[in-house]
Amino acid sequence: MAVSAPKYDVVILGATGFTGKQVLKEALKFLNSSFSLAIAGRDPSKLAQTLNWAAGPNPPPRLPIIAADTADPSSLRALCRQSLLLLNCVGPFRRHGAPVVAACVAAGCDYLDITGESEFMERVEREHHAEAVKNGSLVVSACGFDSVPAEMGFLFHSRQWVGPARPNRVEAFLSLESDKRIVGNFGTFESAVMAVKDLKEMERSRVSRVKPKIPGPPPKGEIIEHQKKIGLWGVTLPSADATLVGRTLSTLNESPHGLPGLNESDEMVEKRKAFWASVKPAHFGVKLGSKSLVHMFGFILIGIIIGLLGRISFGRWLLLKYPSIFTFGGFSKTGPSEEEIASASFKMWFVGHGFSNDSLATQANTKPDMEIITRVIGPEMGYVTTPIILVQCALILHSQRNNLPKGGVYTPGIVFGPTDLQERLQQNGISFDVISKSSLST
Repeated sequence: MAVSAPKYDVVILGATGFTGKQVLKEALKFLNSSFSLAIAGRDPSKLAQTLNWAAGPNPPPRLPIIAADTADPSSLRALCRQSLLLLNCVGPFRRHGAPVVAACVAAGCDYLDITGESEFMERVEREHHAEAVKNGSLVVSACGFDSVPAEMGFLFHSRQWVGPARPNRVEAFLSLESDKRIVGNFGTFESAVMAVKDLKEMERSRVSRVKPKIPGPPPKGEIIEHQKKIGLWGVTLPSADATLVGRTLSTLNESPHGLPGLNESDEMVEKRKAFWASVKPAHFGVKLGSKSLVHMFGFILIGIIIGLLGRISFGRWLLLKYPSIFTFGGFSKTGPSEEEIASASFKMWFVGHGFSNDSLATQANTKPDMEIITRVIGPEMGYVTTPIILVQCALILHSQRNNLPKGGVYTPGIVFGPTDLQERLQQNGISFDVISKSSLST
């Protein structure tokens, strides 16, 4: 008689990658929280070396090491049968993510990842949501810097509009700060390049959604914007953040209390209802911010280069072959050093314009008369903030599983918004603050 493989509460897939090893290091801090942890990947010897690095200077714990390859479906099926929750750190996700999600959904295993690739997330929802609901597999992408600070930051900001006040437009300005010049991860750059290739396909197959009704006219889009109160210039950033917030608001439009297939106590249902009742929809966009207008034009130039060369195969080959040249040193295949990571941080400002009263929003040609500014601050995005977020999401899913959707493909905001994720992030160095509330002169 065959003996079934043991089940692990949390399994990290791809722990030897740039971000995966930082996720493992962060997860080891919580091993005493009564959950079992295992690591998985193609090369068990490299996984063992990574475990030694992540545990240092302490001796490594005896964690199970499981061989699994995203190119080998049978190994993924075996892995998911041993996992209650899989944390996927293997990117780019448009290349490696689909078989992992498919294996998790088939096994009824829960799944979190750190992708910021909109095409991949849309495809996962389109192809796997129904089966995930049926099998009780909860699938949540973008549980990292893309896009939890944006989603949780938007929800935090939205809830500051109390009583009859309502937001119309919320613009997030992302400011990256460092004592040293920090080099971006090549995987992030590769995802951006391939996103250009997938734009047409994504538009053709995008999941249709019912957009929420937002009071007042839609704001005029500005490619470059200057916000004097926060001292930043901003240029539109084509990230997944705005898409994720839009998906969350659309889900709320379909299910006003944000209760997609829950299996929880009446008390928790009422808590979620109260949370979502305090969230007010608004037009949302994200801009890359800088104090320097010269830097703005540099960002635009890099965006134009990626946008033009990313459309053709030879152009993509050039970009991926020589990332440092085409981004003026902004990205490289070696990634940032430990010193660069330690010196870096981010600020995400949320500037919201809206109406002090619902009746004003319904009047023709009425401009917003109220402004609220909030802010999210945290350490370096990719290697410090992302592991913190992913591990805290995993801990919530492990300890509060009965208070979350039974299964399905959802955004981080829908799943974790009403939980204590914001408080957990604040306890781990990611703060949420109200900066100002003021009236706008007419």
